[in-house]
Amino acid sequence: MSEGPSQAGRERRDAGQRLREARCARSLSQRQLASLAGITRQAVAAIERGSADPSLRSALRLAQALGASVEELFGERAAPAAVSVVPLEELGERGARVGLASVGGALLAAPLDGATGRAVGFAPADGLLAEEPARVHPLGPPQPTVVVAGCDPALALLATPLARRDPPLGLLWWACGSGRALELLAAGHVHAAGIHRRDPDGRGYNTSAPDAYLGSAWRAYGFTTWRQGIVLGERAGSDIADLGDVARRRLRLANREPGSEARAVLEREREALRIEPSALPGYETHVAGHLEVAAAIAAGLADAGVAHEPAALAYGLRFLPRTEERFDLVVRDDGPSSPERIALAEVLASAWLRAQLAQLPGYGTTDLGVARHGRSADGAS
Repeated sequence: MSEGPSQAGRERRDAGQRLREARCARSLSQRQLASLAGITRQAVAAIERGSADPSLRSALRLAQALGASVEELFGERAAPAAVSVVPLEELGERGARVGLASVGGALLAAPLDGATGRAVGFAPADGLLAEEPARVHPLGPPQPTVVVAGCDPALALLATPLARRDPPLGLLWWACGSGRALELLAAGHVHAAGIHRRDPDGRGYNTSAPDAYLGSAWRAYGFTTWRQGIVLGERAGSDIADLGDVARRRLRLANREPGSEARAVLEREREALRIEPSALPGYETHVAGHLEVAAAIAAGLADAGVAHEPAALAYGLRFLPRTEERFDLVVRDDGPSSPERIALAEVLASAWLRAQLAQLPGYGTTDLGVARHGRSADGAS
């Protein structure tokens, strides 16, 4: 029996997808690839859509332009060999889904499970874990990707303007607290760390925290401002005024992980009111982010927790403000800017991102895209 058109169509689409992946992996636009291969941009677009087969001559030219073989681009797809990766966290068991991105010449892998593996739905995987430790079977060539660590759920907004660039870039957002984000940046595992760390004098944010990890070789871009405080559920009632009332009523806490600024806010109030951890049910819980704290409270799994005001507003929860904070994206500033860092700076200065953030209740955009440098060698700002 001869092959049906559906099978042939699937093969064309598969070959077109491989061509697009190879082009994006080399940061080429369709027009640039067409120029290198000596064919038209329309021909490249038709092949990538799967609506046309390349001629033998075009296939040879495209392969040569991309430094690949014709078989690799247009032949039968074989299972990729496992490659070595640097895990952001423990990756799990064989077959587990991961996100992949290249940072500073190393291939980074982030597990796609739980809160880190979903937005509204499941995040697409770039690879599957192999039997050997820290090795992954890629599902295709890694796309140029901006890797950002931080706790603010608005970081997900960066995906759209990055994907609209030519050539497009992906976004790998690793949700974690400020301390962990700075650790990953110092290790060279992310392009940017999102932080909201109060300065030791209590009068500002993010001025000195990066120094402990990066010395003076850093730059911070403003992202947003917000208020952070205690979020309360229905069972808390209307008479709760502070953490002391939470302890007195034995309300269950949804707590953030050590190293996060939300946890620091809670600890400052706990110590000021001389509340023992044992007086706070749920104190030992570790919830991954602002929205997760609010979601746990809204679902009745907890009664109180520290998160930012946008999370409380998103779930219609009562909010007791404690601090006004600035959330910045910190990048390394110890060498030439990478294409990913340049793209990130341009996106942060875009009108599109400003308009999107302005529509989210609780966010401020005054400093969006404004750059600040790390301290100089003599300690001046």
